[in-house]
Amino acid sequence: MILASEWQLAAAAHLKQAQHHTLPARERHTTHQPHPIEDFLFGYYPFALSLLEKWHPGVGIPLQRHGEIPPHLLTKHYRVTENRIEADPGTLTNKQRLRLQYTIELLEATRDRAPNYGCHGLHEWAMVYRGQDIRHEKTLSLRLPQRDIDALIESRPLCCSHFDAFRFFTREAQPFNLLQPTLHDRPGLEQPACVHANMDLYKWSAKAMPWVGSALLLDCFELALQLRDLDMRASPYDLRPWGREAIPIETPHGRRQYESEQRTLAARAKPLRQRLIDAIKDTLTHTPCQPNF
Repeated sequence: MILASEWQLAAAAHLKQAQHHTLPARERHTTHQPHPIEDFLFGYYPFALSLLEKWHPGVGIPLQRHGEIPPHLLTKHYRVTENRIEADPGTLTNKQRLRLQYTIELLEATRDRAPNYGCHGLHEWAMVYRGQDIRHEKTLSLRLPQRDIDALIESRPLCCSHFDAFRFFTREAQPFNLLQPTLHDRPGLEQPACVHANMDLYKWSAKAMPWVGSALLLDCFELALQLRDLDMRASPYDLRPWGREAIPIETPHGRRQYESEQRTLAARAKPLRQRLIDAIKDTLTHTPCQPNF
């Protein structure tokens, strides 16, 4: 059991780290000045800023009850006794258990598949092919003429394996992709080098809260921010107004740079994916210990 003085310090430290991201995001929302990288995760994934801020210990980590208990530790997901607070997976419904089991299967399939480092971030280019719809035109401008963007897409086969990236391709760009991912295909296609699959570790950890714990959630979020940064620097958008220099994947040098950074981030994602798999498995098999008093 973690003493109250210890877990309260941990919760305060977690809040401070989370607010490094959430407080600027709230300020930008108030002033209507969205950041194309740092605010993307808050829009792309439907999770409240407060999800990052609220500290949860995770399954199998009982807390000493002493003093005022934060409201988020008094929800139906927790067992609270005279001297103990503990997450209780017994409150999971069958539907929730099936969703967590699906998450394990997807993460394990992704983990065990051979990585593909040949995509070079071309999904963002395919999303603006032919220029009929520029996804981020409210915050960004293109750094290349439309004809150069189109020529790159037409010059090489695309190999995007991630459904949520592929579904934003323009209709004209989709036939250039070697794969035609669907939502149903996800466990059979996602692979551990994919920027979007690794970014999704934040999504899957958020969907598995409070069971997997806030430390893992925040680690996945911060990795997702780095992945989004790589994603956009390799895109056809001009990020210089936001302090980022482009990775020119239209050149051999740029493709090598992209692959190098992609490998580094995939290596960071690997242990997070395993931690998430292990935490969800623990959730599905854990029986809370009965308090002794």
